[in-house]
Amino acid sequence: MTDYLVKGIAFDGKVRAYAVKTTNMINEAVRRHGAWPTAAAALGRAMTASTMMGCMLKGDDKLTVKVEGGGPVGAIIADSNALGETRGYLGNPQVHFDLNEHGKLDVARAVGINGYLSVVKDLGMRDHFTGSVPLVSGELGEDFTYYFVSSEQTPSSVGVGVLVNPDNSILAAGGFIIQLMPGADDLVIETIEQRLSTIPPISKLIETGMTPEEILFALLGEDNVKILDKMNVSFSCNCSKERIANAIISLGEAEIKAMIEEDGGAETTCHFCNEQYVFTKEELEELL
Repeated sequence: MTDYLVKGIAFDGKVRAYAVKTTNMINEAVRRHGAWPTAAAALGRAMTASTMMGCMLKGDDKLTVKVEGGGPVGAIIADSNALGETRGYLGNPQVHFDLNEHGKLDVARAVGINGYLSVVKDLGMRDHFTGSVPLVSGELGEDFTYYFVSSEQTPSSVGVGVLVNPDNSILAAGGFIIQLMPGADDLVIETIEQRLSTIPPISKLIETGMTPEEILFALLGEDNVKILDKMNVSFSCNCSKERIANAIISLGEAEIKAMIEEDGGAETTCHFCNEQYVFTKEELEELL
């Protein structure tokens, strides 16, 4: 099934909600980076949350999420835009631990909690919007929840999850964001809290075949939800040989000459998608 996201409102507009299936997207990212299970779960959770946040934007707007918790996976970076296109990478993809005391992948241990979650939004203006909050758990769902409450003053609940197969491929991945709008009363809040306390983990719901629409119905009650939009989401990187060539040109004449004379060519790899670009001596001379 194609990865996709739905946007909806609930309780007569008092709640805004998003749910997404990202299994294929995260599988592609994990495959490209050769990530081990715990690292794969950390990257997948960050990319899933970033995808939902990107879909809150409009037009050509985009954002970058950075998680730096001081753990062995290093920094996690995810880029997303309003079109549902997301890419991501982490400092050390070869990280895996035994399951934690809850029988789940120990993402908090991999990410660490001594650091920050930062979001930079490029809204097409001169200055970018930047929000940063301390990590509260390293599990990432709680950290994104805290980000919305603290940095954007929007009471929210964020759930993200990734199930990894024994061969390191992704069995299921997805997430949800529920946000309270002005006017949400105590009854609405109590109803949502009660449902959140009894629902299985989001990755389990995806694994059973539930669609993003069905996840919102389970979270909020089918009679309370109105689906407003549906859009495909995917792993997508905008790197290209032409972009890399322009980057090489920007290094200047002396640097390019050194590449030609000392190395006889150049080779670089995109952090986000692991695509390799090779420039021969002749190609570098052309750029020069």
